[in-house]
Amino acid sequence: MIKIENTETYGWEAAIRGMRNPYESWNKSDSYYCTDCGCENCRYDIEGDEKNCLADYSIGPNDHDLMMKLVTAGPAHSKFMRMITVTADITLPLYWWKEMDTYKVGTVANSCSTMHKIHAKEFTLEDFSCEHLDQDNYILLKEIIARLNRYRNIFISGGIVEYPDGGRKVFKSKDKDILWKMIQLLPSSYNQRRTIQLNYQVLRNIYHARRNHKLDRWREFSRWIENLPYSELITGCYRNG
Repeated sequence: MIKIENTETYGWEAAIRGMRNPYESWNKSDSYYCTDCGCENCRYDIEGDEKNCLADYSIGPNDHDLMMKLVTAGPAHSKFMRMITVTADITLPLYWWKEMDTYKVGTVANSCSTMHKIHAKEFTLEDFSCEHLDQDNYILLKEIIARLNRYRNIFISGGIVEYPDGGRKVFKSKDKDILWKMIQLLPSSYNQRRTIQLNYQVLRNIYHARRNHKLDRWREFSRWIENLPYSELITGCYRNG
């Protein structure tokens, strides 16, 4: 599963000022704060349901043209993109986050804690991305979930673990050995929520590297990028690739 909520973009005004600094062409800037949603430069919001100004800030054609020229010229010329910030709450499986963690520069993330909150609620199938599993592996995942919930109950209240060789061990509540059993048994299909901060430059890198990825979650993430305000700054191609 993929869930992306509470998307926000900001930093447009500062990015445009900085973009024009090398040219000392601030007088040519034609972007402005809107007083209503009737201006011709308004764009559809991220949900696409109704016309809204971009955070009450409308990018004019002069600024937009310069933005596109700098983006086309390549990353050395489009540093202003680093100042356009995006934040969102993203829920995706651990195996996706492992790949996303490749993009360390220009990103900040606060995640739900596996160490401290893994036992906070009972595990259910809805906590895992398992839509591609066949019947045999689906049954196996359900068995793992049952084992995780058994360890969870022991971690909360204490209990006995019986082993295949006939041995048994009594655990007190909050025993770290049980906590480690849950952590190390947890499948990478477990869905984790993170609040993440990115910018348009790193999103451009992600988009061009991952938009046709064999992992469908990356293709879905790329579609979210395509629906960001002025996403043509991200999705347009560099002249030199």
